[in-house]
Amino acid sequence: MITFYNGSHLRHQGRLEMFRGELLPCFERADRVENVLAELRARRLGPIEAPEPFDDAPLARVHTQRYLDFLRTAWQEWIALDRANAGKDALPSFWPIRGFRSDLLPDNFAARLGLFSFDAGTPLTSGSWAAARGGACCALSAVRRVLAGERAAFALTRPPGHHAGADFFGGYCFLNNAAIAAQALRDGGAARVAVLDIDYHHGNGTQAIFYERPDVFFVSIHGDPRTEYPFYLGHADERGAGSGLDCNLNLPLARGTAYAEWQQALARALQAIAGFGVDALVLSLGMDTFEDDPISGFRLKREDYYRIGETLAAQGLPTVITFEGGYAVDELGINTANLLQGFEQAAG
Repeated sequence: MITFYNGSHLRHQGRLEMFRGELLPCFERADRVENVLAELRARRLGPIEAPEPFDDAPLARVHTQRYLDFLRTAWQEWIALDRANAGKDALPSFWPIRGFRSDLLPDNFAARLGLFSFDAGTPLTSGSWAAARGGACCALSAVRRVLAGERAAFALTRPPGHHAGADFFGGYCFLNNAAIAAQALRDGGAARVAVLDIDYHHGNGTQAIFYERPDVFFVSIHGDPRTEYPFYLGHADERGAGSGLDCNLNLPLARGTAYAEWQQALARALQAIAGFGVDALVLSLGMDTFEDDPISGFRLKREDYYRIGETLAAQGLPTVITFEGGYAVDELGINTANLLQGFEQAAG
């Protein structure tokens, strides 16, 4: 399996995030990806390449133009407020919730930062745009190879993407790599595409982007949003809307779920995907389902990821894999490589 590695992710180095009332060192760290890269190289699981160049047109197929314009210039605007801001990251402090207007774009930078975000745990840094854009290029490069006949391709990148919506960031995510990949597959000729999200945290951004569309089926297995981030989406009764009704399937599970129950949810997800009749699959690969993940609550073990990879490969679908969460950094490379190796061996 070819891996596209986003070297520009190293430019996104968040200092602090707000977590449970405290400013703490960021859980989303550069060594997450570097550990995975080292394990892929050690096992020789396939070629590793830099992403191909793309312009911003594929990004605008998923994200609004005013949001992209904001991300592109946000750091320069942050510095323009105060040169001392170069030594600290930008975090929002207020948001336009119910009853506030969001159609007018404020002149005030802090107001725009809040308009385009939904949490205080996603620091915007000097390299956030470059890193996020490089990640999107990895996803697009993976799509291009799969459309050209590769069985599967892996976009190894950070920041992750599945919490980012059409016009907002949060959950460590700025550009939605899985959604960009799904749209690119559609634009490349796939009549129907499925996005399967197996991150511990619901892919609220991906769901929101495709919620009213009949051509992209979104299914997510995740921690119950009554207790787990992102809290406000991911419930089982969210089935899509309009022409996208019944094109959205959420399978929330209780904190403490182990593999036996989790794999039953996976079987249900894959049955639904098969029933939808898709031409290609995008896998939002979150590895924070691991039992020792510091901010999650499932109890999957190292060896379980081999079986997940084998099960996914058995579906026989052209597959683009985008890297999402996973914060047990020391184990992350091993677990990710286990899943990819299981996929490769089953795909033959």
